[in-house]
Amino acid sequence: MKTTNDFQQLEDLDEEQLPIAKYKLHDWTHFAGLYAAEHVAATEFVIGATFVALGAKTMDILLGLLIGNVLAVLSWTLITSPIAVDTRLSLYTYLNKIAGDSMTKLYNWANVVIFSVISAAMITVSATAVRFAFDIPAQLNWYPTNLWFVLIVFGVGVVVVSIAIYGFNAVSEFSGICAPWLFAMFTSGAMVLLPALSLAVLGKPLPAGWNDFIALGDQSIWTGIDSNGQPGIGLVEVIGFAWAANTITHFGLIDMALLRFAKKKIYGLATSTGMMFGHYVAWIAAGIMGAGAAVILGKSIVELDPGDVAYYALGWSGFVIVIVAGWTTAITNLYRAGLAAQAIFYNHSRMKTTLTVGLVTIAIACFPFVFSQILPLLTYAGLIVVPVGAIVFAEHQIFPRIGYTRYWATYRELTFNTPAVASWALGLIFGFGLNALNAMSFFYLFIPTWVFTILVYTFLAARYGAKKEYPIAEEQESMRNENIARFQEQKAKLEDKHIKDHSLFSRVLKSISIMALIIILVLASIVLFGSSDENMYLQNREQFYRYAFICTIVYFVAAYWVLQRGKHKKA
Repeated sequence: MKTTNDFQQLEDLDEEQLPIAKYKLHDWTHFAGLYAAEHVAATEFVIGATFVALGAKTMDILLGLLIGNVLAVLSWTLITSPIAVDTRLSLYTYLNKIAGDSMTKLYNWANVVIFSVISAAMITVSATAVRFAFDIPAQLNWYPTNLWFVLIVFGVGVVVVSIAIYGFNAVSEFSGICAPWLFAMFTSGAMVLLPALSLAVLGKPLPAGWNDFIALGDQSIWTGIDSNGQPGIGLVEVIGFAWAANTITHFGLIDMALLRFAKKKIYGLATSTGMMFGHYVAWIAAGIMGAGAAVILGKSIVELDPGDVAYYALGWSGFVIVIVAGWTTAITNLYRAGLAAQAIFYNHSRMKTTLTVGLVTIAIACFPFVFSQILPLLTYAGLIVVPVGAIVFAEHQIFPRIGYTRYWATYRELTFNTPAVASWALGLIFGFGLNALNAMSFFYLFIPTWVFTILVYTFLAARYGAKKEYPIAEEQESMRNENIARFQEQKAKLEDKHIKDHSLFSRVLKSISIMALIIILVLASIVLFGSSDENMYLQNREQFYRYAFICTIVYFVAAYWVLQRGKHKKA
C-alpha cells in the first residue's frame, strides 16, 4: 500500500533498512516468550551432558549457573537493549552507518555462515527425533547414510524456513506458543527421571531432603570427575560458561535484531525467561534427565543423543519436545541469517534472502557432523563477533560522551573504514592470542577482547576524523530521521489495527491450554512424589507418558486456535 510521492525514496527501501516504526513495537511479553522458546532448545540436552562430561560438582552447577545467567541477562539489558532501542536498527544495518560498506559486507557474510550453520544444527537435532521415532538408523558419519533421513531433514527444514521468512511477528508468535509448553516439559522430564536415579543410587524413589539431593547429584550426575577420570571444572568455569554461552548475541550485539522492536530499554530483562528457565532450569533438568536415561539404558550420559534422553523422560512427548525445541532455535537463527543476507543484497527483500539462505541451511542440515560440532562453533563464533560489538558500543555509547562524532566515517563518505577493520583484526588476534597462550579461562576471553577493541578503535578513529565536527552532515542526518518519522506515521494510519480478543470462546480455549500444562505438571509430580516403590514408579511413569502426550496435543491445538482467532480481530 503506497503512501504519497513525497516519501517515494523511502517507499522504495526495504523496511529492514529503516528504523522500526513506533506502531510495530512490542510489549515485554513478546520478548519473554521469544527468549524462553529460543533458549529452551534441543541443545540444552547436549549442554546438560556437557557439564557432566566436564566434571562439574552439584553445588557449582546450582550456584554457578545462577550467577552466570544473571550476568548474561544484565549484559543484554545494559549493553544490547539500549543501543537497539536508540537506533531501532539491526546490527547488520547499523554497522553500515559506522564501519562502511566493505567491512559490513565481510561481517555480514560471517554472520550468514554462523547463523546458517547454527540453524542447520538445530534442524538436524529435530530430524534425529523423527529418525528415532521411525527406527531409521542413527547417522554417525559426517555425511548422511539414509535417504529417509535426508527427506526428514527437508520436511523439518521447510517448517523452519516457512516461519522465518514471515519475519519477527511470525517468529515471536511461534515462540510464544511453544515457550510455556517447553518449560513445563523440561521440568516434568526431570521430575519423571529423578526417581530412577534415586532408586539406583539411594535405593529409594525420592531423596529425603536437600542433603540427599546433593549426594544424589554428586554420586550420579555432577560428580566432579570429567570423562577422562580427572578433576573437573569449578565454580568460576561454570559461571563463565553460562555467561559466555550467548556472547555472540549480547556483547556481540546480534540481538539488536530482536530488541529493536522493544518499546523500552528495560525489556532487556525479558531475556531472563530464556536464561533462568532455559539455561538454568533446563540445563539442570537436562543433566537429571540424561543421568536418569543413562541408568535405564545402562549407558554413559555422554553416549546418549537428545532422542534417547527425551523418549525415556517424556515418552512420545519427548519426540515432540526435541522437534519443537530444535525448531524454535533454528527459526530465530535463520531469521538472523536472513537479516544479515538482506543487508548484503539490499536490493532484495528479506523474505527472498531468508528463503535462499534457508534452502542452503536445509542442505547443510543433511550432514550430521554440523550438530556434533555445535558447541565449538558457538564458542569461537562469539569470539569472532565480540570485537565488532565493541566497535559499535564505542561509537554509539562512548564517542558522544568524550566529544567524538558518531557516524564520522559516513559523514566523511569513506568507502573503507580503516580503524574499524583494523580494530576487528587486532581484536581477533588479541583474543585468539590469549587463547593460544592459555593466559586465562577460554570462557572469559570475551571480556578483555571487548575492552581491548574499544580502546584500539577509539584511538584509531580519533586519528582518522572522529574528533572533528561535521555540522552540515549532522543536520542532513537529523532531517532524514525526521522525514523517516513522518513517513512511518503516515504508513501507520493506513495499517489495519488489531484489537485484543476477549470473546468467551477464546477465553475458554486459553483456559484449556493452561489446564493442559497444569495436568502435565501434576502428572509429573505424581511420578516424583507418589511413587512409594519401584513398581509404583513404573506405573506412574507409564501413566505420565500416555496422558502427557494427549495434553501436549490439546495444548497446541487450543493455543494455536487462540492465536488465529486473535489475529482476525481488527479495529
